[in-house]
Amino acid sequence: MADELLPPGTSAWIFCSGKIGHEANCRGVAAALGLQAQEKLVRPRKLFDLLAPWGPVDPRDAPGKPGALLTPPFPDIVIAAGRITVPYLRRLKKASGGRTFTVFLQDPRTGPKTADLIWVPEHDRLRGPNVLVTLTSPHPLRPQVLAQARQSPDPRIAVLRKPVTAMILGGPSGTYRFEQQDRQALAAIARQILREGSSLMVTPSRRTPAHIVEAIATATLADGVGPDRAFVWDGSDENPYAQMLAHADRILVTADSVNMVGEACASGAPVHVYEPTSDGPSKTTAFVDRLIADGMARRWAGRFEDWSYEPLDATGFIAREVAKRFGTFRAS
Repeated sequence: MADELLPPGTSAWIFCSGKIGHEANCRGVAAALGLQAQEKLVRPRKLFDLLAPWGPVDPRDAPGKPGALLTPPFPDIVIAAGRITVPYLRRLKKASGGRTFTVFLQDPRTGPKTADLIWVPEHDRLRGPNVLVTLTSPHPLRPQVLAQARQSPDPRIAVLRKPVTAMILGGPSGTYRFEQQDRQALAAIARQILREGSSLMVTPSRRTPAHIVEAIATATLADGVGPDRAFVWDGSDENPYAQMLAHADRILVTADSVNMVGEACASGAPVHVYEPTSDGPSKTTAFVDRLIADGMARRWAGRFEDWSYEPLDATGFIAREVAKRFGTFRAS
């Protein structure tokens, strides 16, 4: 259930970059605001893609062009994330005569004047009067969503015997690589989970290399476990990601995605962070360090541990701040 922070009838768009992480950020904030946002996928042609975030919108998307992306009536609020959406955010602000309240999630790289309100994670450097900062990213997995998942368990998850460990897998990024040693390590962790008496549920992301998923699936088969002990999502049917976070007694998540690690910390279950092969410390390393210092996560050190913490819900805080500043914006 949404928080209903805005006046009834408030209209909204989401500018989607095509990246699932960006879309999760935007959808999470929109849902927390109680918005039925219209999603608009931004797909500029190559030249305008390369010029973003500093360049113009693709002319075919400009106001006044038949079937253009920026066609009125313009919304009260627009939420965007991703480099290629920045020119569209600026153009919409101008086309609406300044009446659309613009929200950008993540660092736009074009400074704090890019939008009326900008959210960045703590490990990014951008700061300013209109810049909102939280430790973790916004996402759709609010406490209400996880509570509903616990009340109505997915049959594929409900059949697993307790306790249950979730493995949340990402993939190669600018910082992390998934090499042969990571394939072997993650398969060994899957076997360890089962041999220690826990059931196992595994969900890969779009970026997860197929050989990693295959190695983990093979590890479960090698131990001869049945469907009441292991479930590896193979991409068919709906991804039970929220169900896994809701029902996990403990979680192992790869460190390549700030979004995934933050979402795991919304569960309240002990979060163990596996760091794939990398070339050295990064902003992500600092993010994990902060979670560890705050008692919400621990780096994988060869064994599972149990501890408790208050689940993180940055999304609700961000949504309330958007609503507050939108109210001030409309009043002025």
